[in-house]
Amino acid sequence: MDFDLNEEQLAIRDMVRELARKEIAPHGRKWDEAETFPKEIFAKLGELGMLGILIPEEYGGAGLGYVEYVAILEEIGAADGGVGLGVAAHNSLCTNHIFTFGSEEQRKTYLPRLATGQWMGAWGLTEPQAGSDAGGTRTTARRDGDLWVLNGQKTFITHASVGKVAVVMARSQPEKEKHHGISAFIVPLDTEGVEAGKKEAKLGMRSSDTATLILEDCRIPADHLLGEEGDGFIQAMKILDGGRISIAALALGIARGALDQALAYAPVREQFGKPLSAYQMIRAKLADMGTMVEAARLLTYKAAFLKDRGQTVTRESSMAKVYASEIAVKVAEEAIQILGGYGYTRDYPVERAWRDAKLCTIGEGTSEVQRLVIARELLRGAQGTV
Repeated sequence: MDFDLNEEQLAIRDMVRELARKEIAPHGRKWDEAETFPKEIFAKLGELGMLGILIPEEYGGAGLGYVEYVAILEEIGAADGGVGLGVAAHNSLCTNHIFTFGSEEQRKTYLPRLATGQWMGAWGLTEPQAGSDAGGTRTTARRDGDLWVLNGQKTFITHASVGKVAVVMARSQPEKEKHHGISAFIVPLDTEGVEAGKKEAKLGMRSSDTATLILEDCRIPADHLLGEEGDGFIQAMKILDGGRISIAALALGIARGALDQALAYAPVREQFGKPLSAYQMIRAKLADMGTMVEAARLLTYKAAFLKDRGQTVTRESSMAKVYASEIAVKVAEEAIQILGGYGYTRDYPVERAWRDAKLCTIGEGTSEVQRLVIARELLRGAQGTV
């Protein structure tokens, strides 16, 4: 059991930390207030291999593992949650789905552009009537000769209006119930019949592009099917196992960023003739915040370590995600409390961290769903020992 990153992993972390502090953190407020997707920083991240972290070098990726991925996302999340969300969604969902379940031809066609940041990728599972209940997918895919015809609407889609390609789940076998009969398709977003709808006005993560994806008689070639027909739901659940590690890492980063702000502020802000850090109540807050961040880090890195070993991480990724996301909200809130009135202003990034953190308890499976998954996995394991 080794809790240390190796030299290569430390070098990657430190490189991303420097980039995040110099080129992301100073612009976070501007991007947030303008609700602007910062194309320039994503181009830079693509050049550095940060948009193809898990993709082998033969397809233009960095060829790294989940441990490195967590280290990278923590640093970006600590600087700006919206940019971190874009990196997480692009890597874990669209790009990783094509790599994991795509044919060799599909990999060679799409991954080099996605992994290098030439294209941003989107992933379409959620619908107006199918959020936590993804089996309720209503988007349809009908075979018409050598084409698939897709109709439906996907909501809360990251990169819907800035992306070039999406992986979309649609019901291709309507005679089958719930999650059976759902298939996954590669949909170039410049295809006729595809349109980005309303851009969401969000509480936080406002530098991340989020919009509705509308499909009206969208015709794509038959070879754009990913894997076997009817396997889309199963594929999506496997992708989300890894995706939840990325959201845990993002939440960890947001929490650590808020803690860093509180630690920097408490010793220099004086009240009643003493710095805030001299007061026992503030020290207790800082101690609790630090402990929560470290516990989230351990859960997240354990899930990443097991994922890199090829193990099933449904339970571990859900535990990391639910804990890290909820403590991120708590730590950011406590940071605001320590900064007092200044923490409530946009002059300090802790209020943005608080707003950003909340999405981590909702996206890629709500906290409530994570607890259902964790309980199911625990009971399954317990039954195996009786």
